[in-house]
Amino acid sequence: MTAPSTLETAAAADVPTELTDGYHLVVDALRMNDVDTIYGVVGIPITDLARLAQAQGIRYIGFRHESNAGHAAAIAGYLNKKPGVALTVSAPGFLNGLVALANATTNCFPMVQISGSSERHLVDLKQGDYEEMDQLAAAQPFVKAAYRVSRVEDIGRGIARALRTAISGRPGGVYLDIPAAVLGAIMPKEEGDRTLSRLVDPAPRQLPAPEAVDRAIELLASAERPLVVLGKGAAYAQADAKVRQFIESTGIPYVPMSMAKGLLPDDHPQSAATARSLALKKADVVMLIGARLNWLLGHGQAGWNPDAKFVQIDIDPKEMDSNQPISAPLVGDIESVLDALAERTKPGQITAPSAWREELGARSAQNVAKMAKRLEADPHPMQFMGALKAVRDVVHAHPETYIVNEGANALDIARNVVDMHVPRHRLDSGTWGVMGIGMGYAIAAAVESGAPVVAIEGDSAFGFSGIEIETICRYQLPVVTVIMNNGGVYRGDDTNPYDDAPSPTTLMSAARHDLLIEAFGGKGYRATTPAEVTAALTEALASGGPALIDCVIDPSAGTESGHISHLNPKGITVGNITPAKK
Repeated sequence: MTAPSTLETAAAADVPTELTDGYHLVVDALRMNDVDTIYGVVGIPITDLARLAQAQGIRYIGFRHESNAGHAAAIAGYLNKKPGVALTVSAPGFLNGLVALANATTNCFPMVQISGSSERHLVDLKQGDYEEMDQLAAAQPFVKAAYRVSRVEDIGRGIARALRTAISGRPGGVYLDIPAAVLGAIMPKEEGDRTLSRLVDPAPRQLPAPEAVDRAIELLASAERPLVVLGKGAAYAQADAKVRQFIESTGIPYVPMSMAKGLLPDDHPQSAATARSLALKKADVVMLIGARLNWLLGHGQAGWNPDAKFVQIDIDPKEMDSNQPISAPLVGDIESVLDALAERTKPGQITAPSAWREELGARSAQNVAKMAKRLEADPHPMQFMGALKAVRDVVHAHPETYIVNEGANALDIARNVVDMHVPRHRLDSGTWGVMGIGMGYAIAAAVESGAPVVAIEGDSAFGFSGIEIETICRYQLPVVTVIMNNGGVYRGDDTNPYDDAPSPTTLMSAARHDLLIEAFGGKGYRATTPAEVTAALTEALASGGPALIDCVIDPSAGTESGHISHLNPKGITVGNITPAKK
């Protein structure tokens, strides 16, 4: 005989029972685990979930497109070192968000995407339900993990499992599928409350083996031309003082990857960023701190000393030997590894020979002088260099400003021109080099920090997420979008040899991006000289409100694919193509 349920017992005793439902349990589970912000796009079946979250004190930031909401959640996870949460509708909305979730996984950002979904019995028999899709199966190849909650009493466990998976070990994106029927399911509140739990130590420290630490120390101590490469994992670790202590105590030159800029100031005397090619070519022992030997580092092959030996700090042992043999793998979290190195290294045991530092310093001085000449030039029409120098000089007076950067030439040139002095304040296209992160990253940086944000966008890259300037205006965020407008993808002077239609890389040369933001109540500026960029950005940052500066750049400025044109396949060149007859 089956025991009566709590609801049946209460009904028999004519005692009112307080009830809850899936919506409330999701919100309660998130609040219990310190989730204070959700980024998303509402619709069936999750609109009431967003309303309830807001009513219960969770900040909800509504976007115009799910991928932008997902990018915002991802970078929030990176900045806060805890999972960012994105909320999407089913099927197409889920797929839009999945782009950002996959990007978060590739970049090792902790993020959870929660999506409503159709009824399982209809999906499994392919009966054609509203927005029918097996979302769990679709997500699994692209994320760190994917889970589905099939019973209302499992919501608390599902939320806890997703949050822990996203943040533990190597962070990444986690998908959590909650069918509409589960969100609407009702159960006694007392029973529901017992199903919720608060995570305990979701990202525990992982200490390296002592013998691994000693091996790394011996290798670094034997180096004649040691080099440290700082990746965004080093910035994510928020062990800033310990990273700086290791570098300065050893005297080893370092090269920061783009999102690690600012861990130490870009003008630090040990920075070899402006002598990067020479540093990679000659270094005999390279220590990777939160960096991977992927395509951004030529897989440790192209441009590197072929005899270089590598020391690598990474929390995931599978990363070792992925492209080059790692002579001294240090498996553990960055803070714990640096603590162990400091504890086990004898004073003066690891040093960088002065001749090596002087060689890199001399090359840096040469390259800085060359860059200074290029930056001082003031050609007309305006070039990328002139516009970005103006941005750099204004931002120097506002060191709290976050820089978001995407595009091809806009990304490559800004990375070299706009130097950073504060950690985690440069946010860019990252490991995948994906376009479309701009407005999502900018919104999250402003929401999470309250600080001003300058988003430096190529005109093509801006198009992927440009509608979110309405979101920026709706929430009155301190975001200034600076568009490098040369009227094209890469450049604006391409032609169509066949007819008068635009070429594949041509955009509208007369585009007025500044008028777009004015339609939503923001302030628009049009700048054709560096002096106008300076004036506009100075005024915009002082206002503390939404603004957009359309920087009119020479259409011939820029190169195909920016600094990675070598990745284009080498086939028949356009110059050898004979246009077909009409």
